[in-house]
Amino acid sequence: MSRESQRHANAVANRLSLREPLRESLHLLDRVSDLIRLDKSQDVAAALETLSAEFPELEDFERDFPSLCFAIATGVGKTRLMAAFAAYLHRAHGIRHFFILAPNLTIYEKLISDFAPGHDKYVFQGIAEFAQNPPEIITGDNYESGRGVRRDREVTSDMFGRDQAIHINIFNVSKINTEVRGGRSPRIKRLSEYIGQSYFEYLSDLDDLVLMMDESHRYRASAGVAAINELKPVLGLELTATPRVESGGGQEFRNVVYRYPLSAAMDDGYVKEPAVATRENFDKSQYTDVQLERLKLEDGVRVHEDVKVELEVYARQNGKPVVKPFMLVVATDTTHADDLVRQIQADDFFGGAYRDKVIQVHSNQRGEEKEETIERLLKVQSAAEPTEIVVHVNKLKEGWDVNNLFTIVPLRAAKSQILTEQTIGRGLRLPYGQRTGVAAVDRLTIIAHDQFQAIIDEANKPDSIIRKGVVIGKDVAEEPRKTVTVAPVFTAALFGEAADSDAPPVAAGSSSPESTPVFLTARERDIGRATLAAVKRYETLSGSGLLLGSEVRQKIADDVRSSLPPYQRPLEGVDTDDADKEPDIEQVVKTTLEYVVHHSIDIPRVIVLPKGEVHYEFTDFDLDCRNISMQPVSVDILIEHLRNRTRHYLSEGDSKTVEPHPENYIVRALLDFDDISYDHHAALLYKLAGQVVAHLRSYLPDEDAVLNVLQYHQKNLAGLVHTQMQPHYHEAVTEYEALVSSGFTTLTTATYGVPENENVRDYRQQPRDLSRIRQYLFGGFKRCLYPVQRFDSDTERQFAVLLEKEREELKWLKPADNTFQIRFSHEAPPYEPDFVVETDFVKYLCEPKRADQIQTDIVQAKARAAVEWCEHASRHEAETASDNVGKPWRYLLIPHDAITATVTLKALSERYEVKPTD
Repeated sequence: MSRESQRHANAVANRLSLREPLRESLHLLDRVSDLIRLDKSQDVAAALETLSAEFPELEDFERDFPSLCFAIATGVGKTRLMAAFAAYLHRAHGIRHFFILAPNLTIYEKLISDFAPGHDKYVFQGIAEFAQNPPEIITGDNYESGRGVRRDREVTSDMFGRDQAIHINIFNVSKINTEVRGGRSPRIKRLSEYIGQSYFEYLSDLDDLVLMMDESHRYRASAGVAAINELKPVLGLELTATPRVESGGGQEFRNVVYRYPLSAAMDDGYVKEPAVATRENFDKSQYTDVQLERLKLEDGVRVHEDVKVELEVYARQNGKPVVKPFMLVVATDTTHADDLVRQIQADDFFGGAYRDKVIQVHSNQRGEEKEETIERLLKVQSAAEPTEIVVHVNKLKEGWDVNNLFTIVPLRAAKSQILTEQTIGRGLRLPYGQRTGVAAVDRLTIIAHDQFQAIIDEANKPDSIIRKGVVIGKDVAEEPRKTVTVAPVFTAALFGEAADSDAPPVAAGSSSPESTPVFLTARERDIGRATLAAVKRYETLSGSGLLLGSEVRQKIADDVRSSLPPYQRPLEGVDTDDADKEPDIEQVVKTTLEYVVHHSIDIPRVIVLPKGEVHYEFTDFDLDCRNISMQPVSVDILIEHLRNRTRHYLSEGDSKTVEPHPENYIVRALLDFDDISYDHHAALLYKLAGQVVAHLRSYLPDEDAVLNVLQYHQKNLAGLVHTQMQPHYHEAVTEYEALVSSGFTTLTTATYGVPENENVRDYRQQPRDLSRIRQYLFGGFKRCLYPVQRFDSDTERQFAVLLEKEREELKWLKPADNTFQIRFSHEAPPYEPDFVVETDFVKYLCEPKRADQIQTDIVQAKARAAVEWCEHASRHEAETASDNVGKPWRYLLIPHDAITATVTLKALSERYEVKPTD
């Protein structure tokens, strides 16, 4: 393929940040354009023969012009790929005219928005040439007037061939289908007085028209497409997730050149993971059809409510916006849909909780009812829109792109596999753009229907859409759940509530040990909360104790005073008591800071990274230089880029440095890559660079030409070498390195999802069902820095009992997510120890673990990384402590059977401290 066109493909892929399957599709188009000519005079039969030799799946164009189908899973980014196709064809081949077909009004309007400059989802964002000269958008609504859509201005007749802008025509094929009923000519083929010929004829006369068909399975065999085919474009590009004709038996497309199915998208983490849900110990024979339908509907709500809690917990724990989920119910017909809505709105359906949270969508809706439904449907992602259940009758297919559909309840038999995949496709988009690692957040759950499941499972095929199952009553609790927030002890003691006013209510029984909060008036609480907000700006201090110093304390008081609105004094003549007077800001700040310091554990910011996974150790290999064919750059061209007229070679605008050895040009550029170390890889780098130089000498006429190529193309040559190095690395974690920054982290509110009827349990009492211990909250602590905690195992609860009984003074907590950055592996998330404990003389990271897991590779890897963290944290505390002593950190890896009623923390530390290895 042409080096120049490949460069354009790479540039477009990088600027649009294409995902790998989209990048592969773009490079495939680049290859196609290298194999066949993009003009009307080409021999279509010969083009088919040429392309089918390289793409065996391609059997026929199924058009009178070359037309290729890219079968790409829903949710991966087909609209962005269309933009990439257009940008590449324009840059590499000078094509300016594109005709995009949409299957319906929804996608038609979405495409117009996405391709229009200024829209928040503008698909050409990053393409520099379109910033100054944006594409002209001509639509099925404005083409007759000769005016295109531009967000910044309107354009006139220059759009018809007399300017240099790229023209993107977007038309709704369903409207064209309506216009050609009864053999009539579509409106775009009729005379247009404005341009003196029919717009259709104008388009068909263009010698660079490219046709792009979005969701082409919807209209493959329609009369409208038959009319559009007469445009005779130079190339057709079809995009669909389901390359089968929707009608007429579902015939497979014969012009597919690239496939990226849902199974691959799931493996690569680009979409949610679909899963079928069923009941635990379910026996269908025990239910009538009506009872079974009701059960599935109720189970769908149970899954929906479970997801709602998981989403809120994830968002609050990770500082993300809260996503409001909704549930999609597929009805048999409009009568069935009406009945379902009545059931959902009834008082006996979860107490009428969804009466105002359900809408239905079907083809019988008209007028204001339809407009209101569409408006609510389009806003279903908004937290301010109340809809949580959408009932539809074969209405929601392509073009309705949402990322908050998590549950589908199919109460009808799917008529085709396309319908099945399209329905599932509405819920595949990830709410945060990537998977989170939280199963419920990354999953689309389909409540099982026999026929529905049979279609999508298809006898355990390798590319089956659904591979996982969810059991209601086991994976998803039958009882409702709630989100609970728990404030740190100092927050609850000061205010008697969570500091986060937007958070849900604090768990019952989780109040501060003090019966009455420290701050009684609203003004005092405002000052206290402002103090907590100000403290976060001082976390760069080496320890929280420095907050109590007079200078820092005064700065915080000044910050608080400036952040608060003026105090509203009572009116003159009105008797007031002391509670109504302006509080002493300095005193409230001092009290707040004392509670923060005395009810916290300073955890220094130490980031531990495995050395062996930060840089690669590359093994020896020989470079493949067959594709290197770069030619010398004209000196005149180089001189044109100079600010003065001196003779220098240029690399991205900088003058060339003359190297004593030609290999140095390549080696110098390779050192710009983060994973290459000169000290570790010098021998291999010079070997590979020498092979590049030898190859250049094999086809270039003289040494000056070799030097020219090395100087001007060193970045590209280094990139090629670096790419080939990647398959030849190995990595081994033999030691760790740590990055230490001063500071501490103020404790924040913790968030949990628990059963709705769950109350805080006494931590001293072992629950009967240990398998559900993660669903319970425990309280009653006197030494924990949170009044309520959740445990992952009963071993953890027993360890908490041990800590609370200790004779030695101490304080402890279970750290929140993201407290530690202890990376024991390049692939795995950071390790979070189970407990942090501080005594008068030492701080501990404690990990209670099942005895049979202690020696496993992963536990030992975590232990080595944690010990490294403790060493650097101890050194940091010793260097920054005011008494130059500080408290050392120790890591304890404790087998579960060592945690008994009589053992002490000191005894465990003596037996199970993991010490550094030499």
